[in-house]
Amino acid sequence: MGQLIYSMIVSLDGYVADRQGSFDWAIPSEEVLAEVNAETVSIGTYLYGRRMYELMQVWETDPNIAGDSAGALTYAELWQQANKIVYSTQLNDVSTSRTKLRRTFDPEEVRQLKTQTSADLSVDGPTLAATALRHDLVDRIHQIVCPIVVGSGLSFLPELRIDLELNRHQRFDNGMMALQYRVKAAA
Repeated sequence: MGQLIYSMIVSLDGYVADRQGSFDWAIPSEEVLAEVNAETVSIGTYLYGRRMYELMQVWETDPNIAGDSAGALTYAELWQQANKIVYSTQLNDVSTSRTKLRRTFDPEEVRQLKTQTSADLSVDGPTLAATALRHDLVDRIHQIVCPIVVGSGLSFLPELRIDLELNRHQRFDNGMMALQYRVKAAA
């Protein structure tokens, strides 16, 4: 059975983008990217909302992004091998392979996906992740915390009590920190 993982790079104060929508402070070093790639190996399906999908599709549509480094090339290859489901009422079609478009998020479909696969699923983006958390679908929360406080912006977590158990932590040379939690309960 696969697990649903919510994973993103965040500021120390819990934002994935600042109030201007920028996340230029979240660029991973090669060491951090190696950790991201090690986690990504287990992902068989990504769940995206429209905005996150539009941001991430460059891993297939823009060869210059993948050419930035060996770690970026590995990430692009892993991303392209995985299935993607995009939830959007605004998109008419998708531009990447192995990608399905859904008009609405169906919690039962996600539960079935989890039971029908041995690979993990990843829900990316705080808006869609909040919905998945409210439906008690998220099994693990992974974050890479940047040593920066941005003050406000797009919050990583919803206003929801979530009981967690720390499973793993790792510090990187650039001051970033990987934290991996098991979701005990969301209420």
